[in-house]
Amino acid sequence: METVEKPPFNPYLAVILAVLAMSLASIFIRLSTAHPLIIAFYRMAITVLILAPFALGRAGREELRGMSRRDIAIASLAGLFLAIHFTVWNTSLEYTTVASSTVLVTMQPLFVVTLGYIFLKEKTSPKSMAGAALALTGSVLVGAGDFQIGGKALLGDILAFSGAFFIAVYFLIGRRLRVKLSLFPYVFFVYGTAALFLFIASLWVGLPFYPYPPMDWVWFLALAIFPTIGGHTVYNWALRYVKTMVVSVSILGEPVGATILAFLIFNEAPGPMQLLGGLVIITGIFIFLTAARSENSITP
Repeated sequence: METVEKPPFNPYLAVILAVLAMSLASIFIRLSTAHPLIIAFYRMAITVLILAPFALGRAGREELRGMSRRDIAIASLAGLFLAIHFTVWNTSLEYTTVASSTVLVTMQPLFVVTLGYIFLKEKTSPKSMAGAALALTGSVLVGAGDFQIGGKALLGDILAFSGAFFIAVYFLIGRRLRVKLSLFPYVFFVYGTAALFLFIASLWVGLPFYPYPPMDWVWFLALAIFPTIGGHTVYNWALRYVKTMVVSVSILGEPVGATILAFLIFNEAPGPMQLLGGLVIITGIFIFLTAARSENSITP
């Protein structure tokens, strides 16, 4: 049985709260009028500025200076995959609905299970796998009535699904580095690298960095605070204490919150299959987290 470092508080509860924060991301992105690359850049750049005081204290500076060349290369790769994830997923929301995009981008457990087993030797019990399969089935039900074949919608679906691969690799890299680096120096470096890649990409395609309407800046800030610090950063904290798949499967709950918010804000009404899928997702996640918590021998 695999045991992990005992956390200061329950990482499973933290992951659930992070899922709720992540559910806001697609809504804020859809509300912004800026180009997807610009949205992603400001999301990362503002996050880096907020986290700088926490990451650049004496201990944080020493940890960053002590990173080996290999760690720097791996963390930079994580930043690159995060930047690509944001780019393709943000763009997908311009072509398909919130439900389809969110469901497809959260299908990353398919990649996490395979790559985690190959590269990290992470094994999962039959009960955990059953819960994960149930949650994945629920995700398909949520998006089944919304997937469209052909045209822009198909392009959006492809972009969202590719985003699942990039975020899966990002989390797997994080799992490897978080056992060696503390939270704030790690996310500061990775987010900063992602911001740099997004800045270069925005310059490359000739996008303006200003001016934007005042509400766009509100959405940029909201993206930094809620789904990035409250979502991604909490996920990265949890990766020190739980398997990558725990975080990965929990994210399958994001379409439930995103679909509800899309109905309230954009009038994208969920159908019976989406409602059923949401219930199936919640049930599957509960089964998975219960089994995973037992496997990791963690007490709150």
